[in-house]
Amino acid sequence: MNKKISLGSAVVLMCFAVLLTFMITFVNANNRYNKMLVTVELSDRVTLKLAELDKKARELYIGEIDNQKILDGISEGYVHGLGDRYAEYMNAERYAEYQRGNQGKLVGIGVEVLPSEERGGIIEVTYVMPDSPAEKMGMREGDYIYKVEDEFVSSLGYYESINKVRGEEGTSVTITVLRGSDHSEELIITLVRAEVKTQSVKFRIINGNIGYIKIKEFNQETPNEFIGAINELESLGAGKYIFDVRYNPGGDLQGVTQTLNYLLPEGPIIRYIYKNSQEETIMSDANEIIAPMAVIMNESTASAAELFCAALDDYKKAVLIGTKTYGKGTMQGIYQLSDRVTAIKISNAKYFPPFGDCYDGIGVFPHIEVKLPEGLLKEKSFDKITDEEDTQLKAAIKELE
Repeated sequence: MNKKISLGSAVVLMCFAVLLTFMITFVNANNRYNKMLVTVELSDRVTLKLAELDKKARELYIGEIDNQKILDGISEGYVHGLGDRYAEYMNAERYAEYQRGNQGKLVGIGVEVLPSEERGGIIEVTYVMPDSPAEKMGMREGDYIYKVEDEFVSSLGYYESINKVRGEEGTSVTITVLRGSDHSEELIITLVRAEVKTQSVKFRIINGNIGYIKIKEFNQETPNEFIGAINELESLGAGKYIFDVRYNPGGDLQGVTQTLNYLLPEGPIIRYIYKNSQEETIMSDANEIIAPMAVIMNESTASAAELFCAALDDYKKAVLIGTKTYGKGTMQGIYQLSDRVTAIKISNAKYFPPFGDCYDGIGVFPHIEVKLPEGLLKEKSFDKITDEEDTQLKAAIKELE
């Protein structure tokens, strides 16, 4: 049976539907407006707070005010307040140094480092550059930088500590290093800063047919250095390859993707997703190297170096040997500010290997887990251990043979 309603009832229902639609639209619009208003209010509060501080300081402070130092300090404080452990404000000196370093040159003491949260935020030395001030003064991989001048790293923070270690060529810096089986040995070292020419790739032939390539970091020069190493090793008879990315802290996105492009078949190299959910993919061409490969990695293999491991694994190109990696799967962008001499580095995307999940906070796991002998790195630096002592390298050689 069909049930009919009166014209009046139909009109009432229609009006109700229109009213309900209007209310839903209004509520949604109002919520968006309130969110925008809160953002504006917060921005205004920041501006007003800074203006009040500046006014009080200029009225009361008995010393001279350096406007550039004030601007740098405000900028550093703002970036620190983000809570992004990888973010950094780069003043003019630091930004210029970054640009030199990305081209394979830098001024400093000649070490590569990572933050060590499990040890209270102090800094772990992951690599000591040959002929650098650090090497000449006896610093080793596995040392922990505990103090810079008279200030504790745990109080300064990671990037501020690094900034204090850096400086002008020819000037000196004093650091306190922890070493020993339980890192209870305290060493005070004074180093003279110098320009250090970095070489991201080293190579040699092993057993007549295995090409060994150590990649210390990924910068803009790494792809050319890597291709040159492959060509030289091929001329020496290499038909198998070991890529060593232990203590590799990562580096330049273009450096790692162009290196992987040389090794991988056609397909994705990296996928990354920005805050607005925009997704981008960098692709490899069809050219690739067909050869048995192994990658040695450890807990200090980080960021772009982890992508190197994960991408070769996703394409079944290499066996991964060593220990679980660091677990940094966020990408940082360097953005020049309007004065054109300063910049901000900030985490702007999460990235993913070709076919796998983001490994941020997780790490990349080896196919074959092998650790170095207990206590080995407490006795000598990583680059001083012999092939016979290097159990991870021996495992890679065995796998390829």
